[in-house]
Amino acid sequence: MPSALQSVRVNLAERSYDIEIGAGNLVDTGRFLKDRSKVSHAILFTDENVQEPHAVKVAESLLSESIDVAIVAVVPGEKSKAVEVAASLWEGMLELGADRQTIVVAVGGGVVGDLAGFIAATFARGLRFLQIPTSLLAQVDSSVGGKVGINLSQAKNMVGAFLQPLGVLIDTAVLDTLPKREYVSGLAEMLKYGVILDAEFFADLEANAAKLVDRDPETLIRAIARSCRLKADVVEKDEREETGLRAVLNYGHTFAHAFEALAGYGELLHGEAVSIGMMCAARLAQRLGRVDATFVARQMALTETLGLPTKVPKLDREKILTTMLHDKKVEHGKLRFILPTRMGHVELVGGIEPADVKAAIDGKG
Repeated sequence: MPSALQSVRVNLAERSYDIEIGAGNLVDTGRFLKDRSKVSHAILFTDENVQEPHAVKVAESLLSESIDVAIVAVVPGEKSKAVEVAASLWEGMLELGADRQTIVVAVGGGVVGDLAGFIAATFARGLRFLQIPTSLLAQVDSSVGGKVGINLSQAKNMVGAFLQPLGVLIDTAVLDTLPKREYVSGLAEMLKYGVILDAEFFADLEANAAKLVDRDPETLIRAIARSCRLKADVVEKDEREETGLRAVLNYGHTFAHAFEALAGYGELLHGEAVSIGMMCAARLAQRLGRVDATFVARQMALTETLGLPTKVPKLDREKILTTMLHDKKVEHGKLRFILPTRMGHVELVGGIEPADVKAAIDGKG
């Protein structure tokens, strides 16, 4: 039987939706969807690693509610978030008889969610969309907030849209099948929420790090629910990144996206790149006198306890800086970074000298 559920409400007027979090609740997908929308036809996007058993289980649940469903599986990994893949999926939607009443269901990690959401946002000028994230990173980050998209060869997530889902169903039991490296990668985004928004949550992560690493279900449900609530709070205030508030969620990401692009998409997992990027950002903040060495050491200690990487890949420093200039936070050709001032609070900071950025990359606080 499914465990007791926790629910997080994302309040966005007529686009509001619920995030349902439990253990063993994947079998309730059909009920969850039927409670939120009239539906008779769904196209389920997944990848070849997740199709068995998770996507098939979701499909069976939909069928049990008299929802006709087709499964479309893409190649796993970041390389599927490409224009060419999207084009083939649009054609596939036509072949499967998709129309304006079809619902797109994403069952997978962040790549599947971003890609399927982009297809939903663009096919027939927009279809309804359900998120069922199966990686920890997707459960606490990419499935919440309505950002969907694909990559260009030199810029991650540069083509996309905002499409809020009908709902997000999170089953922590699916994490039992996740490879250790991918699971640990997701812990980086949890750590991020503590640094940027909630010092008490950061302390909770420190106290429960061992249980999180061991994938303890009760600890996971609580930590995922808190992460989703923190992200929802930001999204509710700045849904479309118009006020600048939502930019705080990109702590460490200016560095991370450059590392990912230069290493080759897929070589570094997103959470790994973010983990390394957050350490660079903390050192940069220290260099600028915004935080002290104790802050940097505390962030480093939890990062290492969770098993996350901290060392910058061997990449050309000039190329890192050049790649950063493609970042969406760049303004008038000048780099801007999300940097902490204390645990639980960050700010968008501009006017930073390239020499300081290089020094932070090289491990100098």
